Amino acid sequence: MRWGTAAVVAAAAAGAGVGAFLLLGRKVSDGVVQPGAVEPPPAVTVHELGPGRVTLTATPDTVRRGHYALEWGEGGHAVVGEVLAAAGGRVTRRLERAEHGTLAVGTEVRLTPRVLIGDPRSALGLDFTDTAVPGDLGAFPAWRTTGMRGTCVVLIHGAAAGRSQALPVLPLLHALRLPTLTVTYRGDAGAPVSPDGLAHFGETEWQDVDAAIGSALDHGAGRVVLCGWSMGATIALQTAARSARRERIAGLVLDSPVLDWSESVRRAAAGRGASPMLAELGALSAQGRTGVDLADFARIASGADLPAPTLLLQSPDDPITPWAPARRLAAEREDLVSLHSVPHAQHAALWNADPAGYTEALRRFLTPLL
Repeated sequence: MRWGTAAVVAAAAAGAGVGAFLLLGRKVSDGVVQPGAVEPPPAVTVHELGPGRVTLTATPDTVRRGHYALEWGEGGHAVVGEVLAAAGGRVTRRLERAEHGTLAVGTEVRLTPRVLIGDPRSALGLDFTDTAVPGDLGAFPAWRTTGMRGTCVVLIHGAAAGRSQALPVLPLLHALRLPTLTVTYRGDAGAPVSPDGLAHFGETEWQDVDAAIGSALDHGAGRVVLCGWSMGATIALQTAARSARRERIAGLVLDSPVLDWSESVRRAAAGRGASPMLAELGALSAQGRTGVDLADFARIASGADLPAPTLLLQSPDDPITPWAPARRLAAEREDLVSLHSVPHAQHAALWNADPAGYTEALRRFLTPLL
């Protein structure tokens, strides 16, 4: 922490009372250390409906290019596509489908990346098996799909996203005949909890993904590709650095990975409305509560331990994970890392912003690894 920031935090603590200030820092840090913690996006209003179109309140998110879900009430779900018009504080988008619930004028909805919901069969018509990966803490639920290739893709969702985050890439993996294992890790719904009940930013969760690698190998895979989103991508990096099976890792796909831990935690806190000073305090509290090793985290994030070719997918406009560390990783490990930029995309919503481009980048990366 810079001296100026430290001085401000210390002065504020003295003025407010150390105990109260530490309690406030702990509350701010809850948003990143509690598994499953997520701040829902702001609600917007449906102003008009017509055949194949819906008009919403215009916000930076509702005018964003790409394909997104509208969610409301108890399970309401619809999918919107391209922007058709935007004027007067409203935006009209193509309404691609309304699957659950009744969308009506006046409905308060939230725009999310969850275009596909359910499981591989209900969302995509793909056969799969509900299974469990045995780990040190117990059994971790997983989806398994079969394929003819000897390389299995292990898919790792981000914090609070759930396994459905992997659904958009499953059609490509199925077309490439790659078996897949979509996993959970400690703290997920239905999975064992960590001993202290906290998330550890990959420093302990990697063991659950390592167990998934073992499961994939036990089911006939010769190698694996680790594919993760956000914190799931960071877990993939941690696994690749620490696993005794790292020589069986054929490649990594990292979508919006957390590479600068402190900055991402500060940004996440600021996104929940914390002032810069409180965001800094929240980061310090999160570090203290979880014991994250910042030096080791930075070393792994630098790519020092990368064992295999890596596709790094990142938005220069990501509000959570800054662009500079991704660009630096790609430059320092240009022997292994290919950087694919998706401008104007939200954090871990790169596929939503450009489904065709994202899928093609993934196809080009995976094909030589088959």
